[in-house]
This record gives sequence, structure tokens and C-alpha cells, in this order.
Amino acid sequence: MTHITVYDTTLRDGSQAEGISYSLEGKLRIAQKLDEFGIPYIEGGWPGSNVKDAEFFQRARTLSLKQARIAAFGSTRKAGLSCEADPQIRMLLDAETPVVTLFGKTWDLHVLRVLETTLEENLAMIRESVAYFRAHGRQVFYDAEHFFDGYKANPDYALATLRAAHEAGADAIVLCDTNGGTLPWEVEAAVCAVRGDLEAFGRAAGLTGPVVLGIHTHDDGGLAVANALAAVRAGCTHVQGTINGYGERVGNCNLCTLIPDLQIKMGYMCLPNEGLRGLTHLANFVSEMANLAPDPRQPFVGASAFAHKGGVHVSAIMKVEESYQHIDPALVGNQKRVLVSELSGRSNLIYKLQEFGVDASNEEVRQVLAQVKELESQGFYFEGAEASVALMLHRLQPGYRRPFELIDFMVVVENRQGRGLLAEATVKVRVNDTVVHTVAEGNGPVHALDQALRKALLPHYPNLAEVHLTDYKVRILDGNAATGAVTRVTIDSRNGHRSWSTVGCSTNIIESSWQALTDSMEYALLSL
Repeated sequence: MTHITVYDTTLRDGSQAEGISYSLEGKLRIAQKLDEFGIPYIEGGWPGSNVKDAEFFQRARTLSLKQARIAAFGSTRKAGLSCEADPQIRMLLDAETPVVTLFGKTWDLHVLRVLETTLEENLAMIRESVAYFRAHGRQVFYDAEHFFDGYKANPDYALATLRAAHEAGADAIVLCDTNGGTLPWEVEAAVCAVRGDLEAFGRAAGLTGPVVLGIHTHDDGGLAVANALAAVRAGCTHVQGTINGYGERVGNCNLCTLIPDLQIKMGYMCLPNEGLRGLTHLANFVSEMANLAPDPRQPFVGASAFAHKGGVHVSAIMKVEESYQHIDPALVGNQKRVLVSELSGRSNLIYKLQEFGVDASNEEVRQVLAQVKELESQGFYFEGAEASVALMLHRLQPGYRRPFELIDFMVVVENRQGRGLLAEATVKVRVNDTVVHTVAEGNGPVHALDQALRKALLPHYPNLAEVHLTDYKVRILDGNAATGAVTRVTIDSRNGHRSWSTVGCSTNIIESSWQALTDSMEYALLSL
């Protein structure tokens, strides 16, 4: 199998995404996780750009990495300065990384109008900078910035910049679609042209080293992964990208999509097959470090990547899983999910019955399905609240008795002089054959209800002390009704070893919250 070298730039290019600012500790933890996953090259940042990146490279020297090599990123020397006199070059050297990744200008527009120097000086900047770091024992990757735009505008000059890097000893020459506007067939044609040109140049110049080509793509045209795949088909063996596709503007090439496409679909070796099973965990971990919610619709690793909703689909996968799945989700550490909604058929509920360990008749399945469809027409939404569906199934079972029943509740919220805002809830429930009447205060009406309900239930069910609300989501369904709108509440709960979600829906947000809250407690008692 042809080996493809993966180069991760989550810590540098990924940090340029709007809304992302890694902490120093977060960057170090991501680097360790990438190393554990098997990524061979980790770009840590630009030492000359900010204090955090400079500190990262100091701390990175003490990391106990299993196999990854850390790269420092920076530009070629400035026009008119020698490498020895350029402070940015000095910072790259002082980072003491085994790898230096240099970017230089390929597009004559940038050379003449952005750098405001000559085409000849730019070639010297590339040649001398690459040679300088090679002379200092560094592995050097040369990023040809704006290569594809430059190649379209002035192919002769764009190729001349690559020759300069190759002649100076660059270990890999990386073609960058910096603006993200190139199409896959344009990428493939350009890579083929570059291969032929550099191989011919190397023979003529007597160069003995191989030509290693790389690809770095952005997703402005929605084609970053497609362009990287096209480049590999044309001969690139070094690919750059970020976890979850984080990056400048709309993002970089998403390694969570690219790696399984290369390895599972195209037969290239990027990392050991077993390592691929950690991909979903890695994607979620980096999301957490970036303080972003994981994208559920992300290919391969998203929560919805192998989620099945349509009844026809579920009926098919219960017989033959690959009928509606392009790969086994376990290959990338993900899992199949079956959703229940108004679009569901009997197969969806039968699958859920098996999942929840409930034995139900065809008539009971039909009743629950009808109930789901009716409730969703009123505003309920069961895709993210499967515990509520499980309760519907359990409640139809002969002999099932609810662990508690509501008699009534009351919530008071008032602002008392000298005390401030107060929320108080009174709850009356029947537990077995006992009526329990409790009252509790909280920092808000839902908290007060939760506290009062717990006070009533804990003496009978002490294990409920382990149950904690982890998220509370509110959705207004008909905004035109203003404050009279139907409100849906979803509550996520956890008891230390498993999580579940329940839903409530009403024009009264307190009632919606009570429905979701009591369902959560009842489901917890079923699963304890």
C-alpha cells in the first residue's frame, strides 16, 4: 500500500478559525492526543506571531511523544534581509523543533503588490531560507502559498518558485490552495504538471533526492477534501489538514473525512488500521478543547453520520446493515443509531424495543408509533429524547406501575424586598401508596421543582441522588405567538455511567419542564 504522510495543522491553521482560541494547556493536550492517534507531523504554531505559540514550543520540548514530530511554521526571510539578520527566522530556529515549515510566495501578484519586491528577490528568499534551515539540520517542508492561483496567472513563474525550493533541498513541496477556489480537475492537472517539471528539473540539475509533493487545501468552494483526494491521485504523498476542518474563513481540509477516504475507500495507508477506530473520539476531544459543540452532521465521525430515521431505511438495515451504510461505523469508532420520529415505521420502534430490552406486541408497537406521530404534530420531538420513547414502551407493558405519580404542583416566583428574587415549588406526588407533599426553594422555577421532587422521592429511591441534570434546552416553536408560543424543553441527564434525554412540550414552559423532568426521573429509576 502506498503510504500517505499526514501533517496536522489544527494548532496553527485551525486556531485561525473564527471563535477558536485554544489555551496553552489545550494546545499541549491536543498535541498529545494527535500523537497517540498516530499523526506523524504536528504543526504547533508560528513562533514569531504571539506569546502563546512561543510558550508552546518551549513546553513541547518536554512532551513525551510516542512518534510525532513537532513543526514550527513561518515565512521565508524578508526581502532585503539575510536569514541571519531576520528576527522571524531566528525565532523559528530558536523554537528548536525537528521540523520547520516555511511558506513563500508563488503568485506574482503577491510578490509584486503584497511583498512589494521583485520576482528575482522572491526566488532568492525561497532558496536561501530553505537552505538555511537544512544547513541547521532541520527537516524542511515548503508550503507554496497560493500555488494554484499563481499557476493559473503565471505558470512559468509559479513553477520557478517550486524549483527554487527543490534545489535548496526541501523535504516536501506542498501545493497550497490558499483561497480555496480551485476545482478538483484543476488540482489534478496542476499536480501532474508539477511532478513532470520538477522531475525533469532535478535530472537536469543533477539532484539526487526524490520529489515529494504535498497538498494543503481550504474549503471555500466546499471542495477541500475532494481537492486533496485529487492531488493524491495525481501523486501527492503528503497531505495537510485539520481535525474537524477547523481553519481560516470556512475551514481547512478536514482530516476526519480525508483520512478514512484515503485509507478505507482508496487503499492508501495513512496510519495503522486499529488507530482509525480512535477517530471519532479524537474529533470530539478537539471540539471540547476548542470549546465548540461537535458537528453532528460531519461525515464519518458525526453523531448523525450513521443515524437512520426513515422507516424504509431502518427496515433494510435490520436485515442487511450495509444496505444503508457506506462503511461499518466501528471502523472509525462511531456507531449506528436508529431515530424515532413522525417519519418512523414499525422497524424503528422494534429496533428501539430490542435496544431497551422491552418485549412488546405488534399492537403495542402500533400504539406507541401513533402516539409519537400525534405528539410530534403538537411540537414534541423525540429524535433527541429517546428515553421518553422508552417510557412510552414501558408504560404499555402489562403490570408496569409508575414509580411515582403527580397529584399536583405549584410554583411561585416573586421578588421580595430585602431578599431579592425567590423561586419556591410545592409538589404533591403518590409514591407507591403514600402521598408525599414537599416544598423547596431554588434559584429558578425549574430548579425549585427539581429540588421539591427530589425531596419527595429520595427517601424511597436513594439512588436518585446520583442523577444530575447536565443540559436544559428550550426551543420556541411558533415565534409569531410571541410570549404565548408553544415551548419545547429537552433535558439531558446523567447518573455517572450513562446519559439520557427526555422532552416536554406545552404553551407553559413550567409544564414543559415538569414533563421532561419527571420523565427523566422515571427513566432513571428504570435503568438503576
